[in-house]
Amino acid sequence: MEIAMIGLGKMGGNMVSRLLRSGHRVIVHNRSPEPVNVAVAEGAIAATSFEDAVAMMTPPRAVWIMLPAGEVTEEAVRRFSSLMDVGDVLIDGGNSNYKDSMRRSAYLADKGIYYVDSGTSGGIWGLSEGYSLMVGGRSEAIAIIRPALETLAPAADRGWAHVGPSGAGHFVKMIHNGIEYGMMQAYAEGFEILRAKREFDLDLHQIAELWRYGSVVRSWLLDLTANALAEDQDLSDLRGWVADSGEGRWTVFEAIDQDVPAPIITLALQMRFVSRQDDSYAAKLLAAMRNQFGGHAVKKAD
Repeated sequence: MEIAMIGLGKMGGNMVSRLLRSGHRVIVHNRSPEPVNVAVAEGAIAATSFEDAVAMMTPPRAVWIMLPAGEVTEEAVRRFSSLMDVGDVLIDGGNSNYKDSMRRSAYLADKGIYYVDSGTSGGIWGLSEGYSLMVGGRSEAIAIIRPALETLAPAADRGWAHVGPSGAGHFVKMIHNGIEYGMMQAYAEGFEILRAKREFDLDLHQIAELWRYGSVVRSWLLDLTANALAEDQDLSDLRGWVADSGEGRWTVFEAIDQDVPAPIITLALQMRFVSRQDDSYAAKLLAAMRNQFGGHAVKKAD
């Protein structure tokens, strides 16, 4: 099929490569030229602007945007709303908030343009392994872009699904990322306990490899953990600073809104905040309080 990809970051660029390898006609546009040049070398067609991309395509058009959530995506949706025609499909494959996706879908529906929200998982491995695509929107729109979904997924019949109406795709991806936070935190804590048992001199890479086969805790995250530990068990080149994309926060907010207890995901999110503190004021105050009421020893700042 013919599809335009707007935004050629780590995922967008690899998605273009996967589409091209299956013979799709792919038009590409990116703010900086370097990723466009790479895609063109693989067979993509460069567009100089959003207008140029739309003009190159035959209706019904399919335009997939892989842009940062928030105002960047919002501006792209506004611009394409004035460029695309009735029956065209605009796909947002980024990490947008599902409430924004519902609003954008209604806005485009008034213009006769289909909006599809695709929660997209797979990271840098998606090129070789395929992407998990959680897709929300109208069935008519999904039918138009189905060939691209089948190509991007691990297989035509698995790894992607039309999960519900507009907003459902990004909602499912949001919860997916919340679960991911909890799983990552559990692995991190477990391996830190293993490492702390110095008297056993445990080989953490060996244990990760052991658990990858037959264990009930095996997973792709464990596979990636084993990869990291194979390089350097002490992780000496890394700081313990962990960012969050926003979807973990949205998952916690949704749990609160729905009165659903989610202590693991919530705590995993909070631990990411802890990781960014070089010097915790709260920890200092805890030490001061213990010293005040019990005379407990404190460590003075250097």
